[in-house]
Amino acid sequence: MLETLVETDNPKSATDLRERAQDVVRQAMAGGATAAECVVREGDEFSTVVRLGQVETLKESGSRAIGVRVFFGQRAASTYSSDFSSAGIGRMVRSALELSKVTSEDPFGGIPEAAQLGALTGDLDLYYEDVYSLSGPERIEYARRAEKAALDYDPRIKNSEGGSFDAATGHKVLANSHGFVGEYRRSYCSVSAVPIAMTEDGGMQRDFWFSVARSLGKLEAPEKVGVIAAQRTLRRLGGRKCKTAQMPVVFDPMVSSSLLSHIFEGVNGDSVYRGASFLAGKLGEKIAGVNVNVIDDGTLVGGFGTSPFDGEGIPTRRTVVVENGVLKSYLLNTYTAKKLGMQTTGNAARGLAGTPGIGPGNYFLQPGTKTPQEIIGGIKEGLYVTEFLGHGANLVTGDYSRGASGMWISGGEFAYPVEEITVAGNLKEMFFNISEIGNDLEFRGSMAAPTVRVDGLIVGGE
Repeated sequence: MLETLVETDNPKSATDLRERAQDVVRQAMAGGATAAECVVREGDEFSTVVRLGQVETLKESGSRAIGVRVFFGQRAASTYSSDFSSAGIGRMVRSALELSKVTSEDPFGGIPEAAQLGALTGDLDLYYEDVYSLSGPERIEYARRAEKAALDYDPRIKNSEGGSFDAATGHKVLANSHGFVGEYRRSYCSVSAVPIAMTEDGGMQRDFWFSVARSLGKLEAPEKVGVIAAQRTLRRLGGRKCKTAQMPVVFDPMVSSSLLSHIFEGVNGDSVYRGASFLAGKLGEKIAGVNVNVIDDGTLVGGFGTSPFDGEGIPTRRTVVVENGVLKSYLLNTYTAKKLGMQTTGNAARGLAGTPGIGPGNYFLQPGTKTPQEIIGGIKEGLYVTEFLGHGANLVTGDYSRGASGMWISGGEFAYPVEEITVAGNLKEMFFNISEIGNDLEFRGSMAAPTVRVDGLIVGGE
């Protein structure tokens, strides 16, 4: 039997969750299933929004839920419940067993082979009790401090959509009929501010900033968050359109990760086997410039996408997706790997029920050596994008067109804000035209990219 144990502040609760997961699997197998797996999740959440110094929303909740997936040969079904009574769990298992007998057969279904299962060992730095160390009033004050710092920064900051503070902890257990039992805990906290600035003629702009961390001790000070939010908002005042032209475009790190997400969507095994990806059939081929290296690493200590095992009980790992511009790997779970005649990359992601999907570990574009200032300084005329609007990427053809706003670059410096423009190109060409990659990679989630310069894009304005 494979087992991953973690220290918790409530050993009895952790033991109960493990035992419940194993018991559900035993019940499913006793009911005639040929294979089964169970997921149990338990968590607590806190969230508050303070607007103009007053508490606007305050939420605190706890939840527990359990789900089971069963197989009868090549047929499968899943159910889930928040009822942890013996009767409730019994009904859930019986429902899954009954449903599995009437579903369609799928020769690619099933849980991973026993030899594939396992988990990373050691402390992955995912859980801190201090995210709940603040009292309710102190949490509210965190949000209030972030908003106040933004409002006090400049008299043109006249309004606010609020300051917020969030905290959450989660505990997940996965068990299956091959004897695998794994678990881990995670914690999370964040603080943010969304100020609104106004010009004398009544023009308004808003922007935001936030800090997120596993531990309260690693969170940026609320005052720093508020000041950066104010600065980002003020630089948008007086926005105008620019002339339509082909030019270099610099992607701020807050939006460059969207470029990276298109590669993720393109290498997602679900899209690949369906033939719905512009990267299908491109393994081993150059899909980007030699300076482009994309990594998916679910093992990074403290990472927002880190876990000891994926949604199927496969140990997480480091996968090189793109190396020096060459597509090296798709990202797969067990199902898509079977469909493509390949091996899973440990990227299964799942909820309580249903077939696992595919999710990132810590998925990032490897940083370069230039600072953002050096990248901007090398552009005579161009665009610096700080925000994209809507979705405008066709993952089959690669066609790309999105509404945007940002800063006009002239003589290597920001000249004025621009808005109501579009940025267009084709992903197949854009990845080859990444001419500069900054050194400012910073994770604020499971997907991250530094500042990126892409040449030859069409910016549509006046």
